Amino acid sequence: MHTFTVWAPAASTVSLVLGADSVPMLARPAGWWSVEAEGGHGTDYAFSVDGSDPMPDPRSPWQPDGVHGSSRVFDSSRFAWSDADWAGRDARGAVFYELHLGTFTPEGTLEAAAGHLDYLVALGVEVVSLLPVAAFPGRHGWGYDGVDLYAVHEPYGGPEALQRFVDQCHAVGLAVCLDVVYNHLGPSGNYLDSYGPYFTSRHSTPWGPAVNLDDDGSHEVRRWICDNALRWFREFHLDALRLDAVHALVDDSPTHLLAQLSLEVASLSKELGRPLGLVAESDLNDPQTVEPVADGGLGMTAQWSDDFHHALHTLLTGERAGYYADFAEPDVFAKTLTQVFLHDGSYSSFRGKDWGRPVDPARHRGSAFLAYTSNHDQVGNRALGDRPALTPGQLAIGAALVLTSPYTPMLFMGEEWGASTPWRYFTDHTEPELAEAVRSGRRREFAAYGWDAAEIPDPQDPETWRSSVLDWTEVDEPPHAELLRWYRDLVALRARNEDLRNDRLDSVGVVAGDGWLVVSRGSLRVVVNLSAETTEIPLDGVPAYEVMSFGSTELVAEGVRLSGHGVAVFAV
Repeated sequence: MHTFTVWAPAASTVSLVLGADSVPMLARPAGWWSVEAEGGHGTDYAFSVDGSDPMPDPRSPWQPDGVHGSSRVFDSSRFAWSDADWAGRDARGAVFYELHLGTFTPEGTLEAAAGHLDYLVALGVEVVSLLPVAAFPGRHGWGYDGVDLYAVHEPYGGPEALQRFVDQCHAVGLAVCLDVVYNHLGPSGNYLDSYGPYFTSRHSTPWGPAVNLDDDGSHEVRRWICDNALRWFREFHLDALRLDAVHALVDDSPTHLLAQLSLEVASLSKELGRPLGLVAESDLNDPQTVEPVADGGLGMTAQWSDDFHHALHTLLTGERAGYYADFAEPDVFAKTLTQVFLHDGSYSSFRGKDWGRPVDPARHRGSAFLAYTSNHDQVGNRALGDRPALTPGQLAIGAALVLTSPYTPMLFMGEEWGASTPWRYFTDHTEPELAEAVRSGRRREFAAYGWDAAEIPDPQDPETWRSSVLDWTEVDEPPHAELLRWYRDLVALRARNEDLRNDRLDSVGVVAGDGWLVVSRGSLRVVVNLSAETTEIPLDGVPAYEVMSFGSTELVAEGVRLSGHGVAVFAV
């Protein structure tokens, strides 16, 4: 026998649907319903609320037939884990590698991704960061329109495949972070409104009514989210969760959802005896996100730093459009390298208001912030999904500035060899009206910036997804192989050098000149020639030896002569 439960507080009747049979459920306290029935692992089931058509379980652990199909019982305890000796890994300071399962390999599965774990270990990666796996409509998509947050997308392999993947990662020393989306759900396959007040009109988000975190019924909605997070850690042995766009988690409760989640995850971490991380994506530029709950913070382990990305992107590409306009001044990169945020109470022209709060180097460590040259948003949300159009030397510069920073570094799949493939926005909706709305909405969005609609890839065209799949044949070919060696050497240098592992923000010095800059990290100097021409760059100490370089170098009287778009690391 198996106990089936569901929360439907306003329902008059709820039935469990098992094939052609409908079993009445019993009302329980606090809006819950339950019934015992024949069935165990592999049993398909659904619920009918007040005579509705059968619907998936809001906590469905398995959706083998897609988001509109029946749920299936999944017994997570059946998996034979081999990671009993896995001690876990602190997310702070570890090298993250963000990958999307559907485009990381041509097969687009967890099993196929596991075939590249030795490659990631050789690169020096420490945390594999998966884009969302929660069940979403169709076969191909980013995963940010997921609707069954407890299930694992079946085309990726389903729930047991995720367990197996994590177990394989731990066997080779890799931690796993999973991207989860609690701020909204996709429109297709979203049956939550039929069950209860999962959303509230009290607040709004870019995706419509907000998830109900502080209105009537919010206690169970908050439990739905927190239980989901704890389940990934407990039943799938995940090491960290990346929380999407937490600024859209609008919550006026006395205890913010993130603070509640932080405390519950800390308790589970103590119980399991290994570190568990929560990495937030936040647009607020507020260090309160990573401050302890006891000090009034939200208790996140770390957060992404888009300001650092924007400053570095502008430094390398010269782009000035949109939000990049504020990052065009020469001293902006130095500020984001040493103070995290450009907008720390200053005016943001893109937002039209003062924005953010300053980071305090005495309280906040650099490893609490993730730094990157690219990520899925900053590539995929471009009109063509194009990666930065940079020379190999410029790509090497970006890598050096990220991997020698005091921050927690993150790579986006393929950047380490300068992948030529774009990473575009793609969907696979079966409803014609929704497909057209996505297509026309995407084109409208970029038409406002002067793009011809015909130039914008159709998200519904299978070729848009297909063109985004990494081309692994590039890895051993020039100039990709040379760039890959540079990344490997940089990651290895970071791992063995104490100065580079120092995450104190005040341990970093930056001197910038006309087309060049020098970053000081203890006894190391990262020398960067942003110009395409050979340039002499002064150093503040006598170079003892060259540690590594991308491009040609020559010692001169007061510094280094460095070839165009060259970068070198010297010990002084």
